[in-house]
Amino acid sequence: MSRAVTISGYGPPSVLHLEEVGIPAPGPHQIRVAVRYAGVGPTDLAVRAGHLDAVFPVRPGGVLGFEAAGTVEAVGDEVTDVVVGDDVAVHLPGSLGGYAELVVADLWVRRPSGSSWTVAAALPASAEAAVRGLALLGPTKGETLLLLGGNGSVGALATQLAVAAGVEVITTVRPDDADEVTARGAVPVDYHQPLRDAVRSPVDAVLDASGRSDLEAAVALAGGPARVVTLSDPRAGQFGVTLSAPDPATVPAALAEAAARVEDGTLTVREPTVAPLRDAAEVHTGLEAGTLRGKIVLQP
Repeated sequence: MSRAVTISGYGPPSVLHLEEVGIPAPGPHQIRVAVRYAGVGPTDLAVRAGHLDAVFPVRPGGVLGFEAAGTVEAVGDEVTDVVVGDDVAVHLPGSLGGYAELVVADLWVRRPSGSSWTVAAALPASAEAAVRGLALLGPTKGETLLLLGGNGSVGALATQLAVAAGVEVITTVRPDDADEVTARGAVPVDYHQPLRDAVRSPVDAVLDASGRSDLEAAVALAGGPARVVTLSDPRAGQFGVTLSAPDPATVPAALAEAAARVEDGTLTVREPTVAPLRDAAEVHTGLEAGTLRGKIVLQP
């Protein structure tokens, strides 16, 4: 058995409850992990509310959480790259389940050497989303990328990756985040302003890492929906843009790339804020209200 934050049904944060749940033995290609920390991301909020039920359906009694870090407790018969006692970060795009003391995972990467447990827990889903979004858009050196939500957990990583590739990045952020974004090499614009007023020149591509931006204006700025990708906005179909979800076939390579860049210092993950696992509902409330900012990780 494991303590976990379960969902009683789609709705407000109050649908989240701390309960005891059963945890199966890992399958042949799976591992079971004793969780040190579990990451909370903006997509979690959309999943809980039911906005992404077509992509990430969750039944009552299910457990949220796309990412976690911990120690391998058991391995399947066909697993050869890790053993019991190894430290890993796991990505859970299919089954979810990170908000728990124990989790069974299909996708993992060794904890980057030198990284804290909290950073390791904050890395998998955000880094995979950043790598995936940029791969779908394919911005090249000299092109301009508009990044919506550039100082969030995904946006901050996507900015670093794009700037390193020679892409010019314009990003929507709070005014008090402007200096931090500028230090990463991006051009900040005030997200409070209408997007058409804040960004006055056409762009080559748009990556929406916020999930609640003006997609209609983004399409206009990009000259059409072909190179506009959102990671969590359920209105994507209304504007003809791509709503991107993780592809298990590409996750391992994305995680390996991100971990390698963290290890060599070319990718920096901000130290997240820690909250107890039992406070998951309060964390969701704070993130939605804007009273909590930055990456949050839950500690069982």
